[in-house]
Amino acid sequence: MLTNAEWSIIALSLKVSLVAMLVTLPIAYALAWLIARRRFPGRMLLDALVHLPLVLPPVVTGWLLLIVLGRGGVIGNWLYESFGITLVFNWTGAAIAAGVMALPLMVRAMRLSIEAVDRRLVGAARTLGASPWKAFLTITLPLSLPGIAAGAMLGFARSLGEFGATITFASNIAGETRTLPLAIYTGLQVPGGEAGVARLAIIAIVLSLGALLASEWLVRRSQGRQAHVL
Repeated sequence: MLTNAEWSIIALSLKVSLVAMLVTLPIAYALAWLIARRRFPGRMLLDALVHLPLVLPPVVTGWLLLIVLGRGGVIGNWLYESFGITLVFNWTGAAIAAGVMALPLMVRAMRLSIEAVDRRLVGAARTLGASPWKAFLTITLPLSLPGIAAGAMLGFARSLGEFGATITFASNIAGETRTLPLAIYTGLQVPGGEAGVARLAIIAIVLSLGALLASEWLVRRSQGRQAHVL
């Protein structure tokens, strides 16, 4: 049976992961479309930078976030001085860290889906008089929905498991930034905390597995609808 504190940790983890996924979604799709459909100087560099969090130690990513968005950072200082907004040591900072770490997986899934859209369909729409924006909204966007769904679910699952960048950028504050991975880590440091760790670990496995299964179900359903339309 879960305690009230454990329910609060789960609720905070879901909130952080959901916000991270929703905020990162349009950014990831725009980057995926840019990399998949455009050729420009620096495209390979942009692609490498997007995927850098996959190979960089998460602690380094958290440290870079501190430099940029911390109270003394270039953007963080401006946000605090201008609007009184602080991103470190609160749940919004945890969501930012989770979103940054989830970005590469989301971009990759969406990029593959966009690249799978037949360019001849877009060309045919343009030939019939559709503007570039209308061709995107009626051809590219609907046909890339499986990738969007898969990317969103992967991003949500990745955000649920985020640890290194979060503890570096947002710290491990109970009730504020202590998500499931951080709570499990904290439980391992406390004598007799094994039972709580086991309960939270099971919840983390169930939530992550559910997100992955939902991603697969959405992909198959979208592909079925597209096949029916075509």
